[in-house]
Amino acid sequence: MKNNNRREFLKKSIIGISGAALAPGTLIAGPALPPFNALPQLPVRTLGRTGIKTPLISFGTSGALDTGFIRSAYEAGVKMFFSATYYGEGNNEKIVGEGLKALPRDSFVVGTAVPPDGFDNRTGTFSKPFNPEAYIKKAEGSLSRFGLDYVDFVLFPYAGKRSTVLDDGVLKAMAQLKKEGKTRYVGIASHSDTEEALKAAAESGIYDVAMISYNYKIKNTEVLNSAISVAVKAGMGILGMKTTAGVYRDRSGSQPNSDAVLKWVLQNQNIASIVSGMTSLEQLQKNLAMIRNLKMTDQELKDLNLAMTDPETGLYCQQCGDCLSQCPHNLDIPTIMRSYMYAYGYKNSTQAYHNLANARIPERPCDNCGSCNVNCSSGFDVRKKITDIARLQAVPKEFLTA
Repeated sequence: MKNNNRREFLKKSIIGISGAALAPGTLIAGPALPPFNALPQLPVRTLGRTGIKTPLISFGTSGALDTGFIRSAYEAGVKMFFSATYYGEGNNEKIVGEGLKALPRDSFVVGTAVPPDGFDNRTGTFSKPFNPEAYIKKAEGSLSRFGLDYVDFVLFPYAGKRSTVLDDGVLKAMAQLKKEGKTRYVGIASHSDTEEALKAAAESGIYDVAMISYNYKIKNTEVLNSAISVAVKAGMGILGMKTTAGVYRDRSGSQPNSDAVLKWVLQNQNIASIVSGMTSLEQLQKNLAMIRNLKMTDQELKDLNLAMTDPETGLYCQQCGDCLSQCPHNLDIPTIMRSYMYAYGYKNSTQAYHNLANARIPERPCDNCGSCNVNCSSGFDVRKKITDIARLQAVPKEFLTA
């Protein structure tokens, strides 16, 4: 009986959490795209002082399992591809490198996020002294996996605190990576405390770009836009991520008009490009059609207004951290909520699994509380979501998708 229960659990976990995630062999199914040189040029914006003319859509490759899909995106006109050392434990960088292999090196742009060892994602601070030499070696590992002599961007992920962004060792490592030609540019990626991170990065004079969470669900948009303007005036290029706010409004799969919410992001001229986590040709083609005309239709305006006023809390966690002090067991709730979004919103159970591992939670994290007293500013039923996503820890990694 115990084994049967476990098999049933795994079945529900894999199907329920992964939802419509595609298996590797299905990613590039569908009609072939015309070759890149046969397509009308995609609309572009300049990425700050880098001078890179980037299409308004770039590729966040965490969900790409097939080298053919990487090549299809390139042939369709996508120019920039962003991976991370922790996507698929480094395998994603290999997939991206293989997909772009033998193409003219100056015809594409590749970036990767390289987290340092001994970094606490929850607080955005170091749990042990930063080691520039170890960080540079870790970045070199990315070059090897990509099969490239250099990358165009090395990003410091989970940047938030001013003290971290301006850490002398971090700045030294970033400057050395550029000096040695291992990367052309450096930047930060920020999920929380973004205003603080942007202002610090602009002040440094070292960082060339920032990839930030930016969507219609974000609170205090005016404050964030002000910080973005500071960074842009300092010459930094701004990339938008998490732009669909978790894709779905709820776990069942109800979602807002994706064209409307993405066009909302691109109304801000300071956002040079959306880094989209595409997983199918259908999504790619839809996004490329969307950026050719940013003017919203009457229906899109109605759909956007509905999405903004919808009482459904959705899947996007603001990463404000207000919940941390409310949990008696010191659970890393923001990281757990981000895992929930990856699993149910982006249908990427592999990324959710690895993200959840960073939270270091017990198998049944909420069992010791009779009731949950955490008051989420976004209205999440925190205990319900934690109990749900914690099941993912028991799923063997070989069963995960995307």
